[in-house]
Amino acid sequence: MKTGANIGRTRSRSSTSFASFAVGVASVGALVLLWEVVGRREGSALSAVMPPPSVFLADVAETQFHIGLGSNAPTVYQCVVSTLLRVFAGMALSLVAALITGALLSLSRTARWILTPLVNLLAPIAPIAWIPIALVLFGINNKAAVFVVFMGVYFVLTLATLAEIRRVPPQYLKVAENLGTSAWQRWLFVVMPAVLPGVFTLMRVNFMAAWMSVLVAEMVGLRDGVGAVLMMGRNLFNSNLIMFGMLLIGGCGFIIDKVLALVQHRLLWWRT
Repeated sequence: MKTGANIGRTRSRSSTSFASFAVGVASVGALVLLWEVVGRREGSALSAVMPPPSVFLADVAETQFHIGLGSNAPTVYQCVVSTLLRVFAGMALSLVAALITGALLSLSRTARWILTPLVNLLAPIAPIAWIPIALVLFGINNKAAVFVVFMGVYFVLTLATLAEIRRVPPQYLKVAENLGTSAWQRWLFVVMPAVLPGVFTLMRVNFMAAWMSVLVAEMVGLRDGVGAVLMMGRNLFNSNLIMFGMLLIGGCGFIIDKVLALVQHRLLWWRT
């Protein structure tokens, strides 16, 4: 049964969340309004480079939200879905691979001695730096984009997994060992639940790097994807399409980050 203090704290958190949301919406709305007013002024240099939202949204709507020329031009929906599939595939593969690598390194001292220096050496490499190698290995296709995301996130998540493993209280492992569990059972049922929230948090932090890298990978020649929208706008010298692509990038990135935060809160509740 909730006490008065608990109810008061809950109401206070709700009020704070609503106030934060309201202020955020107001600040974004004020920026859009200012952009619209300045861009609508006759002779404004800004309108040529950064057309106001009402202009570039109307221009894209006239094409029925198709990006490019011809009957085979992808729609905005297809571009967004393609990018999301690429980035989520790369991040999912990197998360699974990082957890498996962490298990191997934590259970084998020899593997830890051999692989840890390599992981530390490759972790600082930016995801965009892997694009030339991806193009050589896979050509211009979805595999190249997924590879770039994977390589940009995998090594950081592996280091995070090892760091989280070192933070697991020894008494947890001791109790599990006294109950007769094997090394793999201790890792699966004790270590994994302990490290997964922290690793997922870092994956969420590194999402922006993965998001930007897959956009750059799409700009090198893929016909669909959010990054391809910007490239099409550049090739056609279409400022309206460029601004619409930037809106898609910011909006999709913001929404995905909130979805990942919700997943973390709902599924990894024992850490929060």
